[in-house]
Order: sequence, then structure tokens, then C-alpha cells
Amino acid sequence: MMKITVINATEKKGVTYRLKEIFLEPFRENADITEFYLPKDGPGFCTGCTNCFREKQEMCKDAACVQRIEKAMLEADLLVFTSPAYVFHTTGAMKTLLDHFGYRWMPHRPAKEMFGKRAVIITQCLGAGGSSTAKDIHDSLSWWGVSCVKKSSFKLMSEINWDKIPEKKRSEMRSKLIRLAERMLKIDYSRPAHTNLIVKAKFMAVRMLQTDLGKKNPEYTDFKYWKANGWLGKTRPWK
Repeated sequence: MMKITVINATEKKGVTYRLKEIFLEPFRENADITEFYLPKDGPGFCTGCTNCFREKQEMCKDAACVQRIEKAMLEADLLVFTSPAYVFHTTGAMKTLLDHFGYRWMPHRPAKEMFGKRAVIITQCLGAGGSSTAKDIHDSLSWWGVSCVKKSSFKLMSEINWDKIPEKKRSEMRSKLIRLAERMLKIDYSRPAHTNLIVKAKFMAVRMLQTDLGKKNPEYTDFKYWKANGWLGKTRPWK
């Protein structure tokens, strides 16, 4: 059965929640869907202790929470991130979660499973900020190694109460999300997504960095991780 992991940037069941529900509806019969609602299900603020990438991620004060969410993401066939725009950016709760996954950025210890993942980002804003909100999330996805990312952003323009949004506008948003869901449903998830040139370029640049760091300090945590995966040689995390 297909597995979907959803990260909701707010607990509020407003417009963003409605949009996410519309997108997920076509999947519900044949997918195992795991959802996290932030900040309730997320970690506390990152303190910048750097233990996660200097030592190991289990040393983070919020390790239990972070590792539970990471496990769900690594096991998922499709990742779904949703967020309203708060002052042109994603919510503080989502940013807090993404901060905790800094150790999974390519300059540190990216998970090889992420290079074949597919993701969808759904954002909405009153007038502007939807695109920059999606970028906040996409930046992390790309540096985790995810290439296949579909973004769906909506401008409400005059009303943030779902029931007061004109039916024509709601119908347009609904149609766009259903079309996206139908496209994602047609994918063969037994095959990993293609890794694009941007992600490959980031990987190769970091590979050179890790090679240089390893010459200076062979015991450096990230260098040992890259070496153990064979990435400093000919092995790559994509197929």
C-alpha cells in the first residue's frame, strides 16, 4: 500500500487544511496516510547546539520527536507539506521542524532514501507570499536530495474564511488540486524519482568539500558518513 506522510504547518483547520483535504481525498482508499500537525506534534526550538551534525542526531534534546517524524518521511512514497503564508514565509512551527533537520542537508549527512522521494507543497496566502512560503520548504527538500517537488500555491485575495470564499474561487482551487492529485496517482512509486541536475550539482560540490575536510580530519563525523556510504568514490545515492 502506498504511504503518504503529511506535515501540516499549523493545527488550525482553516483554508490550508481544506486544500490539503481536497488533495488527499483521491488517495484515501488506497494509501496509508500519516499526518503531523505543528507545533503539537513537532519539536521545540532548535538551540543551535550542533550536536546533531557534530556528533549524532540522537543527542538532540528533541531527538525522540524528530526521529519519529523522520522515520515516517523515510518510509513514505509521497511527502506532503502544507503551510499558510505568515508574513511572506512559512509558519514558525514549520521553520522549527526544518531547523532540526539541518543535519540531513547535503553538507552533513543526507539520507540516501530522500534522493528518490516525491513531494508536494501546498500553500495559500491572502494576497502575496505563497511562493516564498513554498520556497522555505523547497529549500530544505532540495538540500535533502529531493528533486521531484510539485508546488500548488493559492491567492485568496479578499477572504480567509473558507465558507465565505466565493464558490467560483473554491471550485477553481478544488479543480487544480484534484488535477494535481490525479497526476500524482498515476506515478509508479515502486520506481524512485529522477534526480535532477541541480541536486546532482549540489551533491558533487559537497563531495569535494567532504573530501577536503577528510584530509584535514579523518575523524570528522560527516566525512566518515560520506565515506561509509561510498559517496567519495563512484557510489551515488540515486539510481
